[in-house]
Amino acid sequence: MNILHLTSAHPRHDIRVFIKECQSLAAAGFSVGLVVADGQGDEVRGGVRLYDVGPKAGGRFSRMTDTVRRVKDKALALRPDVVHFHDPELIPAALALKKAGIKVVYDVHEDLPRQVLVKPWIPAPARPLVSRAVEALERYAARRFDAVVAATPLIRDRFADLAPTAIDVCNYPILEELVNDTRWEERADVACYLGGITRIRGIGPIVAALPEAGVRLKLAGPWSEGGLRDEMAAQPGWAYVDDLGVLDRAGVAAVLSEAKVGLVTLFPTPNYVEALPIKLFEYMAAGLAVIASDFPVWRAIVDDAGCGVLVDPEDPQQIAAALKGLLSDPERARAMGEAGRRAALAKYSWAAEAQKLVALYRNLETH
Repeated sequence: MNILHLTSAHPRHDIRVFIKECQSLAAAGFSVGLVVADGQGDEVRGGVRLYDVGPKAGGRFSRMTDTVRRVKDKALALRPDVVHFHDPELIPAALALKKAGIKVVYDVHEDLPRQVLVKPWIPAPARPLVSRAVEALERYAARRFDAVVAATPLIRDRFADLAPTAIDVCNYPILEELVNDTRWEERADVACYLGGITRIRGIGPIVAALPEAGVRLKLAGPWSEGGLRDEMAAQPGWAYVDDLGVLDRAGVAAVLSEAKVGLVTLFPTPNYVEALPIKLFEYMAAGLAVIASDFPVWRAIVDDAGCGVLVDPEDPQQIAAALKGLLSDPERARAMGEAGRRAALAKYSWAAEAQKLVALYRNLETH
């Protein structure tokens, strides 16, 4: 079976899209390609052929029109058996590809109707209307696609009665990248935060907590809001921050091997309270104690594993107290880190999720 993944927005070597899904399907024996839009040219890597339709030009509107059109045209030219797309803006293009006789799989990374409610670039009064419109479009499209692959069981449940097949393929870590033998005594008394950096992902209270905690923070990831880095750099807590920028996978693994505590304190927005953030499971797999937002879904994971402390993500004092409490009690933090690693090995690995994805394609191959 010839499978072509499509993205108009993600980077070419995106962890979920390319490293996990595309490479897992290629390793299972499928012919796999990925259409990207970044202007870096075509390449073959990890058994996957990447097709570049040129850089995204202009702003968001241009990407959602011109870039989407170029991605769709490339898919039509390649004529795969299945297209597997990763961006909601590609839904109209995917409907056209389905009409052209190509099977279509929609990969739903986030609960889009709930996500829209906190999009800063959409005027606040319009967000409820846009949310309802987006949900109606997803429901219409899902009935016509061949399968939906959801990043969480809760998202899967939204599509269970709509798509012919709806499965969850959770964004759990590739354990081989993260599980290492770094001795606890060799780690520094520092915390880390990995991933995209925005206001609603909690960077403000984290930075505000650092002076009271007296703890250094290794910060790695892209700044996704204009002016936010400068705003944080003006805060007293910035003196405790090592801003490492965007790291490759080896760099991420190195940070995880150096720290003792991992922070995942996203704000209680509609799309985060039921999410399964990969950084939580990466921290666990790497043996770090975690400080996480006190959401019911996350509480169940953290309490079940005994791997960390839950806090109000908007309260710097709670974050500071959690940091001080863990780093002043190394045996407690160490026990939490080891418990998290055991839970990750037993329950939260990409290997099991990849098997679900391969099974879906075996089924599509025969139907």
